[in-house]
Amino acid sequence: MLNQQISQIIAAELNVASHQILAAIQLLDDGNTIPFIARYRKEATGGLDDTQLRHFESRLGYLRELEDRRQSILKSIEEQGKLTDELRAQIEATQSKTELEDLYLPYKPKRRTKGQIAIEAGLEPLAELLWNEPKNDPEMTALSFVDAEKGVADTKTALDGARYILMERFAEDAQLLAKVRQYLQQNAQIEAKVAEGKEQEGAKFQDYFDHQELLKNVPSHRALAMFRGRNEGILQLTLNADPDAEEGARHSYCEDIIQEHLGVRLSGQPADKWREQVIAWTWKIKVSLHLETELMSALREKAEEEAIDVFARNLTALLMAAPAGSKNTMGLDPGLRTGVKVAVVDNTGKLLDTATIYPHTGRESEAQMTLFSLIRQHNVELIAIGNGTASRETERFAKEVIKEIKENKPQTVVVSEAGASVYSASEFAANEFPNLDVSLRGAVSIARRLQDPLAELVKIEPKAIGVGQYQHDVNQTQLARKLDAVVEDCVNAVGVDLNTASAPLLARVAGMTKTLAQNIVAYRDENGRFDSREQLKNVPRLGPKAFEQCAGFMRIAGGKNPLDASGVHPEAYELVEKILQATQQSIQELMGSSTVRQLNAAQFTDERFGLPTVQDIFKELEKPGRDPRGEFKTATFIEGVEEITDLKAGMILEGTITNVTNFGAFVDIGVHQDGLVHISSLSDKFVEDPHQVVKTGDIVKVKVLEVDIPRKRIALTMRLEESAVKNSDKSDRTLSARPRSHHTRQDRTSRSQNNSAMGNAFADALKNWKK
Repeated sequence: MLNQQISQIIAAELNVASHQILAAIQLLDDGNTIPFIARYRKEATGGLDDTQLRHFESRLGYLRELEDRRQSILKSIEEQGKLTDELRAQIEATQSKTELEDLYLPYKPKRRTKGQIAIEAGLEPLAELLWNEPKNDPEMTALSFVDAEKGVADTKTALDGARYILMERFAEDAQLLAKVRQYLQQNAQIEAKVAEGKEQEGAKFQDYFDHQELLKNVPSHRALAMFRGRNEGILQLTLNADPDAEEGARHSYCEDIIQEHLGVRLSGQPADKWREQVIAWTWKIKVSLHLETELMSALREKAEEEAIDVFARNLTALLMAAPAGSKNTMGLDPGLRTGVKVAVVDNTGKLLDTATIYPHTGRESEAQMTLFSLIRQHNVELIAIGNGTASRETERFAKEVIKEIKENKPQTVVVSEAGASVYSASEFAANEFPNLDVSLRGAVSIARRLQDPLAELVKIEPKAIGVGQYQHDVNQTQLARKLDAVVEDCVNAVGVDLNTASAPLLARVAGMTKTLAQNIVAYRDENGRFDSREQLKNVPRLGPKAFEQCAGFMRIAGGKNPLDASGVHPEAYELVEKILQATQQSIQELMGSSTVRQLNAAQFTDERFGLPTVQDIFKELEKPGRDPRGEFKTATFIEGVEEITDLKAGMILEGTITNVTNFGAFVDIGVHQDGLVHISSLSDKFVEDPHQVVKTGDIVKVKVLEVDIPRKRIALTMRLEESAVKNSDKSDRTLSARPRSHHTRQDRTSRSQNNSAMGNAFADALKNWKK
């Protein structure tokens, strides 16, 4: 019954049929993973994709938590003997945790309040009398309730106690709270002011030193900036319920809402002033504080949710970046005084050689000889250069070396090194390279992430990759859960090579755990490569359910069964046999051909396999193991533009999108400092969401609008005809640039020698080496 109700709610949100959601609930409860359900159970769910299923999974958790809380509340109120049929109906009807808590508020066990103390002192009849019969004079009526033994010393104490009774009662009225909340959500204004004496210390928050904005209009990045300022003691945040009221006004429109809801008419009767004070107290002492806390929390939660979504979308784009492919690759981890760390890996990512060179500290010739030798010895096809400090100098140095290579010149590519230091110091890296210096492990990671970004980046905690906004300010549990889901979906969308995948990569496959992944690697090390998916069943602790979930995402190139290299699940191999019989071809002949286009998919459906599965199998047979990632491309940086000081307004450059936020996109243009393309400069058309225009990893052309060297800020535009910076929204340009490197580096020293000097020195050294 509960699942039926939940399925109807989620189905309406996703605009799908409730039976699709009901089927998804059953599959999830039976231990199936989202990637498996999305790929191999389309008949049951009506083709729900992974995005819809992730929303479903999140909402299912929320609604089940809501139901648990609902039952707990019903039990509590029933035990108090206060559960009426009407209240039960209200509690059972709500689908909001906030509304549910509002309904529970009058019955929620709480500490002894002033209102309760007043009731115990016998003042409730006084409150009822003055509220319902305002013709009574408050002072005269209160005289009969004065009782020193009960703590009511005088009429003032009696009247205040009566106010507390009513104030607390009204402040627990769920319908009243809903009305005031709705008004505040639409009209209240958040106000930020600098704390006294914090102007200099909090200079980075200066855009919010005197800031006002409608609560409903605050975007996530500004909300999180203000909350960070408050947490650091720089800003003071308040909610102004009446932003249009004249300065110094003592009356709030919210008091009018309360008065109207309670049906009070003030007509100058003796108790009306006292009743007016009850309404004012209800608003100022109870409702305003309660709702300000609630709405501020709701704003933060919404901002965090949006920021987490931004991080998730950026991470997806980064993980799904096109791989350069299986080529012998050299990784260069740039440095100045500490040297450039060099690692060479083969086309499977296996480490072949390492070195440390010092091209930027007067030892150019020696460095050139070392690099040239490594390239020639290991037939290096690609050179991956980390994009941190000394990146452009190192790229220029590498190109000078490549000039001297006559044939099969390797291609240089600048690669994001975000998170490389995290990998270097990780337990996995220590186990993989126990005798390798930490700094050299970073060079290995840089090389591998060019070959296959997904396979390498899964070894790093997603949060450490650093493609979010205010990622340290959001709920870390929710962030981790969201990012883990992103990694899982990306890995399963691509599939993994069972014979080369690392344990961290295998652990992200549907149905896998870290233990099972390690068991697979151990089995592979002991028994050699896998020849078939069926061998997975021999891996310790990998049972039938885990096999069902993971098998379709595991790939075996050159195995006994060609289907093991495809996305066809083993459970459907018998269906492929029927297709082979119909075509009268062998599996080797059929795979990779267009023969299946001539077949009618409906002919092969049965009780087990519906049309979606058959159509997916046709696609796999035509393009087995197809990679959903795009074509590999790189940005070309302009020679001579290597530092922020080299930039001039009006320059048109090529760059790579490194991060997309709600207010724009950051672009690496090769000067160690990302520039910001504000949302208003992304397109000639109105852009509501930057992700609609660009994604992390995109290669774009930009024009330099403005360069602020002291503050290291670069304003860019993708509207190449734009000639000046707009200043309409300065608060959104507070992050015009950010440091290029997340990798620990030594401070920059002197610049390396010019290109011609380096080239001459290398040519002379090369001649001597050849002799």
